[in-house]
Amino acid sequence: MSLTPILTAPPEIQIHAAAATFALVLGPVSLFRRRYDRIHKTLGYVWVSAMVVTCVSSFFISGFELIGPFSPLHLLAILTLLALYDGVRHAIAGNIDAHRAAMQSIYWHGIFLAGLFTFLPGRTISRMLFPSWPDLGFVVIGVGLMIVVTRLVWQRRSRIVHLN
Repeated sequence: MSLTPILTAPPEIQIHAAAATFALVLGPVSLFRRRYDRIHKTLGYVWVSAMVVTCVSSFFISGFELIGPFSPLHLLAILTLLALYDGVRHAIAGNIDAHRAAMQSIYWHGIFLAGLFTFLPGRTISRMLFPSWPDLGFVVIGVGLMIVVTRLVWQRRSRIVHLN
């Protein structure tokens, strides 16, 4: 592991990586706590702020363009911003089940799934974590996708059981 790629990266990548890492680490504390109290609310505001910084900073990052200066990750950033708004709106309206579902979905899709793309060979995080074995990033992506698919299957199975 070498910190050089992140330390020499442009400021927008450093800000993006710091905010995303903060949201990744803080997410489970806020999202999966059993008690929904003032701590949850405060951590929630901090987490949403970190997610907004992550999304907005992504628009200043290039290198994975497919349509002009934009990539599919930029579309995911827009969808995440809309989902954050929706999740906060549900909390304010008192629709806690919809709020919980929205925020957990953002965590899994907006952080975890999007984060897997940082392991593509040549990307800053991949160069930082796997300087000698860039193809190891594909292994991380594969394991991560298996986790996401397993989670989706588990959720679907859980819903089917609850419906019967």
